[in-house]
Amino acid sequence: MNFNDQQIERYSRHIILSEVGAEGQEKLLNSKVLVIGTGGLGAPAAMFLAAAGIGTIGLVDGDVVELSNLQRQIIHQTKDVGKPKVLSGKETINEMNPDVNVITYNTWVDSSNILDIIKDQDYDFIIDGTDNFAAKFLINDACVLAKKPFSHAGIIQFSGQLTTYIPDNNTPCYRCIFKEPPPQGAVPTCSEAGVLGVMGGVVGTLQATEAIKYILGIGESLAGYLLTYDALEMEFRKIEIKHNKKCGVCGEEPYIKELIDHEKPACSL
Repeated sequence: MNFNDQQIERYSRHIILSEVGAEGQEKLLNSKVLVIGTGGLGAPAAMFLAAAGIGTIGLVDGDVVELSNLQRQIIHQTKDVGKPKVLSGKETINEMNPDVNVITYNTWVDSSNILDIIKDQDYDFIIDGTDNFAAKFLINDACVLAKKPFSHAGIIQFSGQLTTYIPDNNTPCYRCIFKEPPPQGAVPTCSEAGVLGVMGGVVGTLQATEAIKYILGIGESLAGYLLTYDALEMEFRKIEIKHNKKCGVCGEEPYIKELIDHEKPACSL
């Protein structure tokens, strides 16, 4: 790839890294990452992916920007209140880095559309930036069935967690750790329990890091591990997790052959 002068300057701190270099930067510019959810996690993840020069970024979200989002969803601004989140996100990314092609999907993911969205651009990596268990289990199952690597993450109050799934690597998926969604009301949502605004920045940026490392083929991923973060104690813990041979979707005898729409939580501030 022939970089122009602006690209050489823009990506100079990548190019001088021996683990990245010009070849690695070309990989990033030719890669495609899908970010499902442009909220607390997806917003910082998408912005750092764009800054890194990921060539195509897909944004999926059926919501509009609300004033309460701005405490943590840094891809949106006050002027964007009432605007579809994917449009707000696209505008921010385009202003940041014109190299990035942003594909928007102004919709919620469900069993009828998620595989089509994943296959639309043949995305290399998926980031789960959603905030409810129904979506997380759906994304997990879709990525396992479609054999796509993805990063799961979740945040609430002062805590966060993330892991990475890589197909054909005997690594555990989300269902290996959490077999089924918890009963309705058993776990509060962020709008019920609250969340420290910077939590999304810390954990979402780690998700972007996992995507970039996977594309470049460098370092060690979180596949096979659950990384937890306690902001109050300023403590990270890396917990080894095993592939569950009896997992319903990635086990030796999987019984989940089609996608399931679990019931979504209903809550209000």
